[in-house]
Amino acid sequence: MNHFALIGAAGYVAPRHMRAIKDTGNSLLAAMDKFDSVGVMDQYFPKAAFFTEFERFDRHLEKLKRNGSKIDYLSVCSPNYLHDAHIRFGLKMGSNVICEKPLVLNPWNVNALSDLEKEYEGKVYTILQLRLHEQAIKLKEQVDQMKEGQKHEVELTYISSRGSWYYTSWKGDKEKSGGVATNIGIHFFDLLTWLYGDVEESLVHNHTHDRASGLLKLRKANIKWFLSINSETLPKEVRENNQSIYRMLKLDHQTFDFSNGFDDLHTKSYQQIIEGKGFSINDSKKAIELVHQIRNASLSPLNDQCHELAHLPLSKHPFSTK
Repeated sequence: MNHFALIGAAGYVAPRHMRAIKDTGNSLLAAMDKFDSVGVMDQYFPKAAFFTEFERFDRHLEKLKRNGSKIDYLSVCSPNYLHDAHIRFGLKMGSNVICEKPLVLNPWNVNALSDLEKEYEGKVYTILQLRLHEQAIKLKEQVDQMKEGQKHEVELTYISSRGSWYYTSWKGDKEKSGGVATNIGIHFFDLLTWLYGDVEESLVHNHTHDRASGLLKLRKANIKWFLSINSETLPKEVRENNQSIYRMLKLDHQTFDFSNGFDDLHTKSYQQIIEGKGFSINDSKKAIELVHQIRNASLSPLNDQCHELAHLPLSKHPFSTK
């Protein structure tokens, strides 16, 4: 049995990590979050120590280590802008680190972590769970059989509605989250570059507080993409069914079923990591470079190469005074 500690226990994604730790037969000894609304821990590890102050959490882990209960893995579920610091903490503590997406916000941080990893005993792993989706694996097999020079025409639409709270939280701060393309898009950009190869050209048509869209030309595909957290961009039939999330991947005008199969992907990720087959720092690099470019790109004019939803009227920031 491996011993785990977790940073970011009150966050949205933390329960998936807790479940993965439990489902793989391991133990969570300690967790930390500055917010104390962590009753979800009772479902998984009610006896795990919990801290709201990082200093006390740090001292507790040192005490565990002295008493022979070294932390084998530190799971990082904290806000995006803190990932780099928390990964470094885990390595310096002598642990392996499992970090949620995005591993870091900037490409140069990837290189720095690669250098730091060489100095310490532990390894850094990242969660790229869409690569483990059953349908994605089948699609990868098909793409790998394509002849050189062939290209798929792909359309990606991902809308995950968020309320006004989003803009008050760190997620609404571009400097802390990386913006819409990074915060909700990183897994999809990782999936697309894994499937279709290196980036040849990237154009960005929209990138606002609640949506982003563009045209991505990869070695084996041209991809029109649209990401949004605004419920008003949902298709009419989705809104009428009171659904808040819409995922669609269209390949050469045929829809790829990508609506189910997400429930156990974190557990599969943990299984692979514990077996020494997890996704590494280097595996995360292409997507981080791409979203950094998207975040800093000048906008290209709208035209007939855009995703159709890119032409929707832009909405006002809910807290804008203009």
